[in-house]
Amino acid sequence: MSTPTIVFEKGAVQSVLEAWITGVEQDDLGLISQVVAHDEDVMYIGSGTDERIMGWSTLKAALEAQAAALSDIHITASEVTIHPLCGGQAAWATSLWTFEARMGDQALSVPLRCTWIAEKREAGWVLVHFHKSVGMAG
Repeated sequence: MSTPTIVFEKGAVQSVLEAWITGVEQDDLGLISQVVAHDEDVMYIGSGTDERIMGWSTLKAALEAQAAALSDIHITASEVTIHPLCGGQAAWATSLWTFEARMGDQALSVPLRCTWIAEKREAGWVLVHFHKSVGMAG
């Protein structure tokens, strides 16, 4: 018995991850809105100790607060890996980030480890989960 061939749109998932970064860097909630599930039961976990974000409306508020507190955001993603799930209808990805920004006159540079889950829906690929954590200094 042969294994069915998985048709997987890795480039489409990569585009979603890149759109997230561009949206954060440019404070473009419209762009982020296009690549994030608007379900109120999806969970996003940020790098803050209590940053557990449930649903689109809470995520939007968190991104607005981040944009108000930070300026000159620049994200460098490296070691991006993308893997299919559910016959290519979903995917998980990992990446390392260097998140740089200014908070007032203070420069920030934070190493982040990111895990993403994306799902293919009728309108296209959207993020349904992410988890970001700060790498510990050795």
